[in-house]
Amino acid sequence: MPFYEIDIDKEIKKRCDADPDFKEMWDNSRMEYGLLGDLIKLRKEKGISQAELAEKVNSNQRVVSRIEKHEQSPTLKTLCSWANALGAEIKLIRHS
Repeated sequence: MPFYEIDIDKEIKKRCDADPDFKEMWDNSRMEYGLLGDLIKLRKEKGISQAELAEKVNSNQRVVSRIEKHEQSPTLKTLCSWANALGAEIKLIRHS
């Protein structure tokens, strides 16, 4: 079976244009991944291990790992507690 090159960005845009529900889900997932990516980057910049973060937020390392690997979706409460433990805050910015 031959392999075909696919432009994933083009395919996602096509799906988003054709299906408003898909577009909403895609946009929401991008926001979650972006926020989570920022928190992971901050944790690493501060030299805090997953186990240390877990201890700070009253959780365990396995939960932190599953969330960071996108195997489990974090709640807003979890994201806020991580941000607080890392000395950051989450702010909403209105779209123009």
